[in-house]
Amino acid sequence: MEPFSKLEGVVLPMNRVNVDTDQVIPKQFLKRVERTGFGDFLFYNWRFKDDGTPNPDFVLNQPGYESAEVLVAGRNFGSGSSREHAPWALGQYGFKVIIAPSFADIFHNNCFQNGLLPIVLPEDTVQRIIENAESSPGYKLHVDLEALRVWDDNEEVVADFSVEPFRRHCLLNGLDDIGLTLEHEDAISAFESGRSSGGGVLTF
Repeated sequence: MEPFSKLEGVVLPMNRVNVDTDQVIPKQFLKRVERTGFGDFLFYNWRFKDDGTPNPDFVLNQPGYESAEVLVAGRNFGSGSSREHAPWALGQYGFKVIIAPSFADIFHNNCFQNGLLPIVLPEDTVQRIIENAESSPGYKLHVDLEALRVWDDNEEVVADFSVEPFRRHCLLNGLDDIGLTLEHEDAISAFESGRSSGGGVLTF
């Protein structure tokens, strides 16, 4: 997992509430054997028409938002099924930060496990960001995980946010569950060596 500390990124405004994981990555794409390539199917039913051509009415297909890395949406983002494919699709498309007034719990947890930073901000702040991004495609936010702050270039939006210290540590250092285990590789190796010789106590 790549470390995350700071980002200056274009905002994609998604002025919708209750965006569920089936809308993020429709169920027909969950059968893929690989864990990669899901970004191609992000918001598939909204991004594309029935004939497979891009839907020009969907914000992600509109000029100015192509390189967006910060998705800002309404409350209860990531509701529905617990599929981990949703953060996979978001991250593989290029998003690094998701901002909303609230998230579904399992989706929120899955984001941290997959290198995405979900940020909870007050609803009026979120709405202001969405309106700014809708009126000015290419509008950017600065996100600083070390300082726990979000702001824009003209400082019309300046907001602090909170992240559980352990999750913040993991994101800053690019540690998923495997990475956390490997931090104790020497202790694990010593324990395994001890077991092979009839002893050994695992201590971290």
